[in-house]
Amino acid sequence: MIIAKFVGVVIASYLLGSIPFGLMIDRQASGVDVRTIGSGKIGATNVLRVAGKKAAVLSLVLDLLKGTLAVLFAGLILSGDYMVAGNHTIWLEKSAQVLGAIVAICGHKWSIFLKFKGGRGVATFFGGLAALSPVAALFGAEVLVIGAGLTRYMSLGAIAGVVGVYVILIPLTIFAGFPVEYLIYAFIGAVFIIIWHRDNISRLLAGTERRLGERVPVSDSVSSTNS
Repeated sequence: MIIAKFVGVVIASYLLGSIPFGLMIDRQASGVDVRTIGSGKIGATNVLRVAGKKAAVLSLVLDLLKGTLAVLFAGLILSGDYMVAGNHTIWLEKSAQVLGAIVAICGHKWSIFLKFKGGRGVATFFGGLAALSPVAALFGAEVLVIGAGLTRYMSLGAIAGVVGVYVILIPLTIFAGFPVEYLIYAFIGAVFIIIWHRDNISRLLAGTERRLGERVPVSDSVSSTNS
């Protein structure tokens, strides 16, 4: 029965994460397929370049909610469930919540509705984290905003934000008793997001990364120089 519940969490979280809100919003706002412009990703940063601030904010909020709802759903399904290992009782709710959040990120990255393509999952990562640990989410979001604001590179801000989350959760786990599952989530999420930004990292090093807020003409197609 517990295995079936975990399978249900994985399926529901993946389908939720797969919903391409950015693509849907951009088509409604501009009539353009966001995958053909700028970076070709469906996240809020690329929506901002193509369709403007309002569309980008809506896309951001909905992508955040994907992670948050995945965590809430997993907690609801596994609430009160536990396993006994020797003399230890292992409560499964937090593990299920972390699993749901990670799978939602993967759904955003490899959407079943977009032939297993999508975005980089930063907003969905923070949405899941907000439901797990609001303190860590707030700290990471502040690092992201400051980093992106100072450098005008959203990719750099995103990488700094997810690394900041992992760094702050280390002392919170050791000294404040935060669940180790949250630290595991931060580590896995940070590794995934950094790997998925490797093309941005290459462009940052080469000085060709597109800056935050730069609009992309609709006539421009995806190219290797866009972020």
